[in-house]
Amino acid sequence: MNMNRSFGCKNEELPVVCGFGATSLARDLGDFTAYSPLFDATYLTAFKTKIDAVAELVQPRSETVELKVITERIYQTLDGLIAPINHLSGYLDLTGNEAPVSSDDFGLVQLRKSARSRDVESVLMLLHTVGVNIGKYKTALMAKGLTEELIAKFTDAGKLLAEDKNKRYALVSNRAAIVQKNQGQLNDLYDQLTEVCRIGKILYKQTDNAKLKDYTFAKMMTQVRVSARPVAAKTEVAVNP
Repeated sequence: MNMNRSFGCKNEELPVVCGFGATSLARDLGDFTAYSPLFDATYLTAFKTKIDAVAELVQPRSETVELKVITERIYQTLDGLIAPINHLSGYLDLTGNEAPVSSDDFGLVQLRKSARSRDVESVLMLLHTVGVNIGKYKTALMAKGLTEELIAKFTDAGKLLAEDKNKRYALVSNRAAIVQKNQGQLNDLYDQLTEVCRIGKILYKQTDNAKLKDYTFAKMMTQVRVSARPVAAKTEVAVNP
């Protein structure tokens, strides 16, 4: 039976926000210990151990590396399409009325845009369209210089992208299933964060507004998402399951 999440953030965000909580706890450990002997160095160490375990569960290093390799390969495949698109567009222009279709209608204009924007799903659909049109006007295009080698660059790119898309989906899907089976571990970590935040609020609500923010989940999540934004902008790729 699936267990519901007890926290209001993404699974991969949980160990990050808990890491912020652990940093604040380490800084203020003297105040926490003075409040209750429960919150000692052993408690902090156990909290950090749980964070590390959940971080490895939701984003294992080996799979993170593999996903990065797949993403980089997808980028290379997409970038490698630009020159063939330009060459094919040039041959299409040379055919004149022998192939009465524009680069836009042929699918080349949007294919170029989609490749540059990293939209794999769109590229796969457009490669099919381009392939159909190549077959339709192949005689006229080859008379102007189109080669089987150039045609193969489009078909090979489609195969590579489809394979990498499926590999990426399999990795992400498998990880999601494993995380779901271990949802109790994530909930337990969140419960400990909640406990730390509750004591932090007791200690600092009337005395230190700056520290109080460090134990407020919404404020902590804002910090998580702001710090993650530059990384996401560099690594995101549009690969739809």
